[in-house]
Amino acid sequence: MNAPNKKTPSFSCCSSSFFVLLLVAVTLALVFLSSNHSPTLYLYIEKPSTLVQAAEAPAPISSYPKEITSKAPAPTSPTQNGEKQDRKLKYKRYSKLGRIEANLAKARSTIKEAALVRNLTSTHEDPEYVPQGPIYRNANAFHRSYLEMERLFKIYIYEEGEPPMFHDGPCKSIYSTEGRFIHEMEKGRFYRTKDPDQAYAYFLPFSVVMMVEHLYIPGSHEIHAIGRAMIDYIHIISNKHPFWNRSLGADHFMLSCHDWGPRASSYVPDLFNKSTRVLCNANTSEGFDPTKDASFPEINLRTGETTGLIGGYSPSRRPILAFLAGRLHGHIRYLLLEQWKNKDQDVQVYDQLPEGVAYNSMLKRSRFCLCPSGYEVASPRVVEAIYAECVPVLISDSFVPPFSDVLNWKSFSVQVKIKDIPNIKNILTSISQRQYLRMQRRVKQVQRHFVPNEPPKRFDVFHMTIHSIWLRRLNIQIQDQ
Repeated sequence: MNAPNKKTPSFSCCSSSFFVLLLVAVTLALVFLSSNHSPTLYLYIEKPSTLVQAAEAPAPISSYPKEITSKAPAPTSPTQNGEKQDRKLKYKRYSKLGRIEANLAKARSTIKEAALVRNLTSTHEDPEYVPQGPIYRNANAFHRSYLEMERLFKIYIYEEGEPPMFHDGPCKSIYSTEGRFIHEMEKGRFYRTKDPDQAYAYFLPFSVVMMVEHLYIPGSHEIHAIGRAMIDYIHIISNKHPFWNRSLGADHFMLSCHDWGPRASSYVPDLFNKSTRVLCNANTSEGFDPTKDASFPEINLRTGETTGLIGGYSPSRRPILAFLAGRLHGHIRYLLLEQWKNKDQDVQVYDQLPEGVAYNSMLKRSRFCLCPSGYEVASPRVVEAIYAECVPVLISDSFVPPFSDVLNWKSFSVQVKIKDIPNIKNILTSISQRQYLRMQRRVKQVQRHFVPNEPPKRFDVFHMTIHSIWLRRLNIQIQDQ
């Protein structure tokens, strides 16, 4: 055969390059054209009964508006130049949102894959804690989700508003978890970003507790002043920033441990219907929606510390079958007192403890601790029982327990319907000693998720609250306008 012409490779390479460049140009044009779709807010409503359902929402959008990098013709007027700058800034913002949504799509996929592993122990390595056991709905999926949250999640806190009603809150008393969360977010040690374009979620840093203290007129039984404050606040941030209007508040969240948190949020329809409301008063009969709202534990820290609250006696040193002490606060407690007060030494129910009897000591000497709702569904007794290693007995018909999209409450608590209050003793005595010991061990295991630490520690109540917000953010997909 004759030797090949040396010019042939050069000619072929140029031809290939030409067709490759042509193909790339056509592809870019098609991507650009396909990306100019009208803005849509995608919400995926999933039943929150398992982490898998809460976190594996599909990602139907295959393309996002791309940042334009090619040079446009030189502008012919200052007006055109200004329009060009607006377009460039808009495309740049779209690109950042697109990257955030792409990261969320990958996180959903990895969590979905992890959920297929049904082991009781997570297969993911972790030097501090590996979730395991039946206290989790799916230990592997939860652990994967938690690790993805630590890797990706960033929260922007709006700076508008003045203390004490904004950026502040109580760190003692029954509302302590509200104030502690706000203060920790303000410190910025975890998850906070100062760049709103880098945020996956946006925190509305108002305290309903402080609004009640400063705006409510005692005895008036109306909260219109608080409602007006919330309307004005959302009006300010929605006019000053583009993020609320972009999602209609769907990637925003508020947090409240006050009973009036749900009512206060109702003054802003999008806040009530679309935003994530992290509430102690997680009452499904009052509009709490577990697919977008998150239940938050109520913790009564009288001194601001957990010193002396955590720990209890061994099962063999718990002679009391069931215990409750509390004021007449709602119809459920009235039924309990009517049925059990001074009726049975096994089920000890008090509206006021006898002199010299310590409340915490009674918790630690009881096998089961009754945790009825009061006027509202939230009760600090749930966490008090967990701290005292006493198996909680939840008595409510519409309460969503904290972190219930991750935690399997049936494995470490007893749930009693209001109509079954007369049968409480029969229900509890029907639980075998072997099963009780299992439940009590699980209460001790789940403790770490309800403890407030300073500074916060991984998997504690602060991080678990953030994880609940993270799961709700996974459930939505947003496109900019």
